[in-house]
Parts: sequence; C-alpha cells; structure tokens
Amino acid sequence: MKSYLLDENKNPYVVSFDEFRKGMTDDMKRVAIDYIDNIKISTVFLGWDHSFMDESTPILFETMIFGGQYDEFQRRYKTYNESLQGHTEAVEMVKQSFTPKTTDNGKI
Repeated sequence: MKSYLLDENKNPYVVSFDEFRKGMTDDMKRVAIDYIDNIKISTVFLGWDHSFMDESTPILFETMIFGGQYDEFQRRYKTYNESLQGHTEAVEMVKQSFTPKTTDNGKI
C-alpha cells in the first residue's frame, strides 16, 4: 500500500513509509472540523489510498459525522478541494437536521 503526504498546495505525493511516519503530523491530517451542538463533523487526510478498487486516482480524504441523526455518516474523496466541499455539505446536512419544521399554515 502506498503512503502519501501533502505538498504546500495540498496535493498528495507518494513517500516511503518512513517519510510518511515522520511527516504525517496532526496539522497535515486535519482538513476541517466543526461542532454543532454535541455533533462532530471531521474531515481528514488519510495518507493511504482507500479506494480498494484499483482506481487511477487514490482516495485519500474522508469526512465523518459523530453523533446525532447522521452518526457514522462517511464520505471519501480524491482531492483536498473535494474534501473541503464535502465537509461543507456535511455541516449543512447536520444544520438542516436542527431546522424547525413548519405546519401547512407556515407556523411551527
């Protein structure tokens, strides 16, 4: 299994396991984290390809939700920018789960 790190532009590149072990800092792992009430939305750089399907572009990023209606929700991405967009979508999904419902006449 190949190991990856991110360059200064957040693009992944292949490294040896020793380079990975030394270079995979908490700052590199964390893409984004948000808390809504007691729900955690976390997006991380994984460092190893999680495609498991012999795809040409490795899947190296993951968003997960911990707690609430979407507990254990998970989505994976190929690029840093995709992971940022996915994180934003997950945050919005959780926020919408807290939106009050209205009746037919528009009142709560």
